[in-house]
Amino acid sequence: MAIMFNQHLMTEAFGILGNFISFLVFLAPVPTFYRIFKRKTTESFQCLPYLAALFSSMLWLYYAMVNGNAFLLITINSFGCVIETIYIVMFIVYAPIENRKLALKILFSMNIGAFTLILVLTHFLLKGNQQVIVIGWICVGFSVFVFAAPLSIVAHVIRTKSVEFMPFNLSFFLTMSAIMWFGYGISLKDICIALPNVIGFVLGLVQMILYIFYKNMRTIKNVAVETALPELPIKNIVIIQTIGDNVLIPVEIQRYMKNNNEEIKEDAAAEVVELQGVDRHEPKIQEKSFEISNDIHQDESPV
Repeated sequence: MAIMFNQHLMTEAFGILGNFISFLVFLAPVPTFYRIFKRKTTESFQCLPYLAALFSSMLWLYYAMVNGNAFLLITINSFGCVIETIYIVMFIVYAPIENRKLALKILFSMNIGAFTLILVLTHFLLKGNQQVIVIGWICVGFSVFVFAAPLSIVAHVIRTKSVEFMPFNLSFFLTMSAIMWFGYGISLKDICIALPNVIGFVLGLVQMILYIFYKNMRTIKNVAVETALPELPIKNIVIIQTIGDNVLIPVEIQRYMKNNNEEIKEDAAAEVVELQGVDRHEPKIQEKSFEISNDIHQDESPV
């Protein structure tokens, strides 16, 4: 009796925790759709994960109602149907025309057409325990597809080396949800509930590892760019024509207007210059402050 009580308590605990975490999973895309609402565009976000999540919730809701022994599946999947419908409506409203057509095509063919077909066939052709088993394995098959649906985003992350369109919180809560529902399925001795969550745990873990890897890679690249040495400024060379001598003075030239006449002024450190025909052992020292006015004949050639 005590063992049965403990097993029932464990089932309830896993079910309640599964409901709580799955509730967070369903709410995880809220920042994404808030961003879509603010920008009035779906950018590179895909519609398939949300359509697949809606179809999965519809199937599990149907399975729980036929089974009659999984009330906590009814509560969370009812909420899932509502919130995923809201997401899909927002996606269709703000998606570009091609993405909108694709979303509507999948919605009518899968979420309406395929579900109606499954509902009619299993209701009229199957009865009793056989009906529960068939619907359960249909749910298993599609749940694997739901967990695999974000693989399109994973491929995008690997191709672009950017995790912008794969939120970490969604991957994390999917992984935790898979753990809770696996425990719930084991407690109920229902393999149809337990099995797909093993795959969900593995795929969720892969997504989190990819997120951490590419997020750190992007951080390292940003640090490398920010800490790169600045380019040295290019100095101008002024060639002043004197009596047979060329004086090469590398200086920073500052231009300013004075009395509507352009002048060049420089306050620079002492420079060592060499003159043709002058002994190299006796370099001349350029004065620290000097002016070159337009009144003096000169040739200026910046290099």
